[in-house]
Amino acid sequence: MIDLLATRDYYVATFLLLGIGSYVMIASQNLVKKVIGMNIFQTGIFLFFIASAYVEGGNPPILTMSEPHVSPLPHVLILTAIVVGVALTAVALGMIVRIYAEYGTLSEDTLQEVRGSE
Repeated sequence: MIDLLATRDYYVATFLLLGIGSYVMIASQNLVKKVIGMNIFQTGIFLFFIASAYVEGGNPPILTMSEPHVSPLPHVLILTAIVVGVALTAVALGMIVRIYAEYGTLSEDTLQEVRGSE
């Protein structure tokens, strides 16, 4: 197991990003920090998909007919996921701006108290 982690650094980086992102989303009370944690988590997922699609000595399937071929599908999926992630971040930040304008706070606990008293 140690040899696998020593030769594949991207697995370590992936799990660090996933762990940091999860921790920030769970532990933080600030809504902006939760969005930042979500983006860190997404980056870990992107790294995992791209790194797992890597083929040693692989060639593009269009240019040559030599083996082994590299599938372009994971890269296309990640490009789409990046666009969706940017849109999700923009919508989340827009909602956070509206929440702050309405309630004057970004703390999750304070928002729950204010919403409970309404």
